[in-house]
Amino acid sequence: MKRVAVLGGGPAGAMAGERLAAGGLETIIIDEKLAWEKPCGGGITFKAYHQYPFLLENSATKKLVHETRLAAPKAGSANMRLSQPLIIYSRTELNRLMLERAEKAGARIEKVRVNELERSASGWRLKTRHGAIEADYCVIATGARNSFRQVGTVFTPTDAACALGYFIPGEQDHIDIQFLPNIAGYIWIFPRCGHLSAGICGKGESSLHLRRVLERYLDERGIRWKDGEFYGHVLPSLEWPAWRRNRVAGDGWMAVGDAAGLVDPITGEGIYYAIRSGDLAAQTLLSSASAPAQKACAYRQHLTSDFWRDLEYAASFARRIFLGSFLFGSVPARMVQFTRRSQRFQWLMQDLFAGTQNYLTLKNRLMGSLNGTLQELVLGFFLNRIIPTRNQI
Repeated sequence: MKRVAVLGGGPAGAMAGERLAAGGLETIIIDEKLAWEKPCGGGITFKAYHQYPFLLENSATKKLVHETRLAAPKAGSANMRLSQPLIIYSRTELNRLMLERAEKAGARIEKVRVNELERSASGWRLKTRHGAIEADYCVIATGARNSFRQVGTVFTPTDAACALGYFIPGEQDHIDIQFLPNIAGYIWIFPRCGHLSAGICGKGESSLHLRRVLERYLDERGIRWKDGEFYGHVLPSLEWPAWRRNRVAGDGWMAVGDAAGLVDPITGEGIYYAIRSGDLAAQTLLSSASAPAQKACAYRQHLTSDFWRDLEYAASFARRIFLGSFLFGSVPARMVQFTRRSQRFQWLMQDLFAGTQNYLTLKNRLMGSLNGTLQELVLGFFLNRIIPTRNQI
C-alpha cells in the first residue's frame, strides 16, 4: 500500500490523514469545503482532550466552559459546575486546526469535489473536475451526507436525526440544555467566542417543526435569533438493530466519524468518535499485524473493543431517556430534579459531560453507591426502569 485517499476534511478525515502521513504513507485529503461551519456546539470533552492533548494545547481560538444548566418542562432547572471544562470551538476553527496538523505531518490537501468513486483491481479511481486521482485505499470521512452509496454506513430514516440552529451575536458563560415535551432531542445554547451557537436536534420530527420550537424558545429567552445565521445538518442516530448491521469497512475502504454512524445516540456527541475512529483507522492501515485483505475486519474489531459496544448499548434505551415517564413525570424532568437534589447523581452527570463515564457501567456505578435513603431508593428504582440490563437486550 502506497497511497491512501481520505475523502473528507473534517475532524475524522483530518485525524486519519495526519496519522497516515506521519506513519509514512502518501496521503491525500480531498474535500470541496475543508474548514466549514456546522450548527452543533463544537464542544470537546475532557475525554477527548485528555487523550489528544493538542485539542487543548494550541493557539487556536476557543472557549473553556465550566458551567451548564439543565432544564425540563415542569421541573425547573439545575445548575451544575463541570468537574472538567468543556472546550468550545467553532467548527471552522477546529477543522482548520486539524487540517494544519495533517498538512504539517505531510498530507497533501486538495480542495475539490470527488464526483465519482470507482473500484478497480489495483485500487481506486477518484474523478474530480481537475482529473482523476489514483489510490490504493480509501478512508471515507464524508459525514452523514455521504453521496457514495457503495461505501460507508447505510442510513434509514429512523437512523438519523435533524440538527439545526443559529449562530447569534451574544455572550454567556454557561451551556444551556433544554429538554422538550414529546420530542426525542433537546435544545442547546453553547457559548462560543464572539457568538452563541443555539440549536435543536430531534428524531422523527420535521425540520420545520423543530425550527419553530427553537425559535419560540429563543423568543421566550429574549435571544434575538433573527440577527443570526441559520444552519442545518443531518446527524447520525442509529437505532439499536442498526448497530449490528452497520457497514463501516469493506474491500479497500474504511468509514470514519459520521460516515460510519459513529455518534452518541443519546447526546448526539460525535467529535470525539470522529477523531478516535480516524485514529483507529490509521493505526489499522499502518499496522503490519493484518494483511491488506484483513484490514476491514481488523478495523471493526478495534472499534468494537474501543467504544462500539458502549454506543450500541446506549441506543437500546436512548428513546426512554427523552420520551419515557416515571412517577407521573417525564424522564428528563426527573433527571433535572435528581441533578438538583442528589449529589451522587450530579457527580454522575458531571462525568457524563466529561466523557469519563460510559453507558455500560452507568447503572452499576450508581446502584453500588446508593446508601438506602428514601431519595436514593427512588433513584435506584428510576434507573431500573430506564436502563435495561444487557441480558434484557
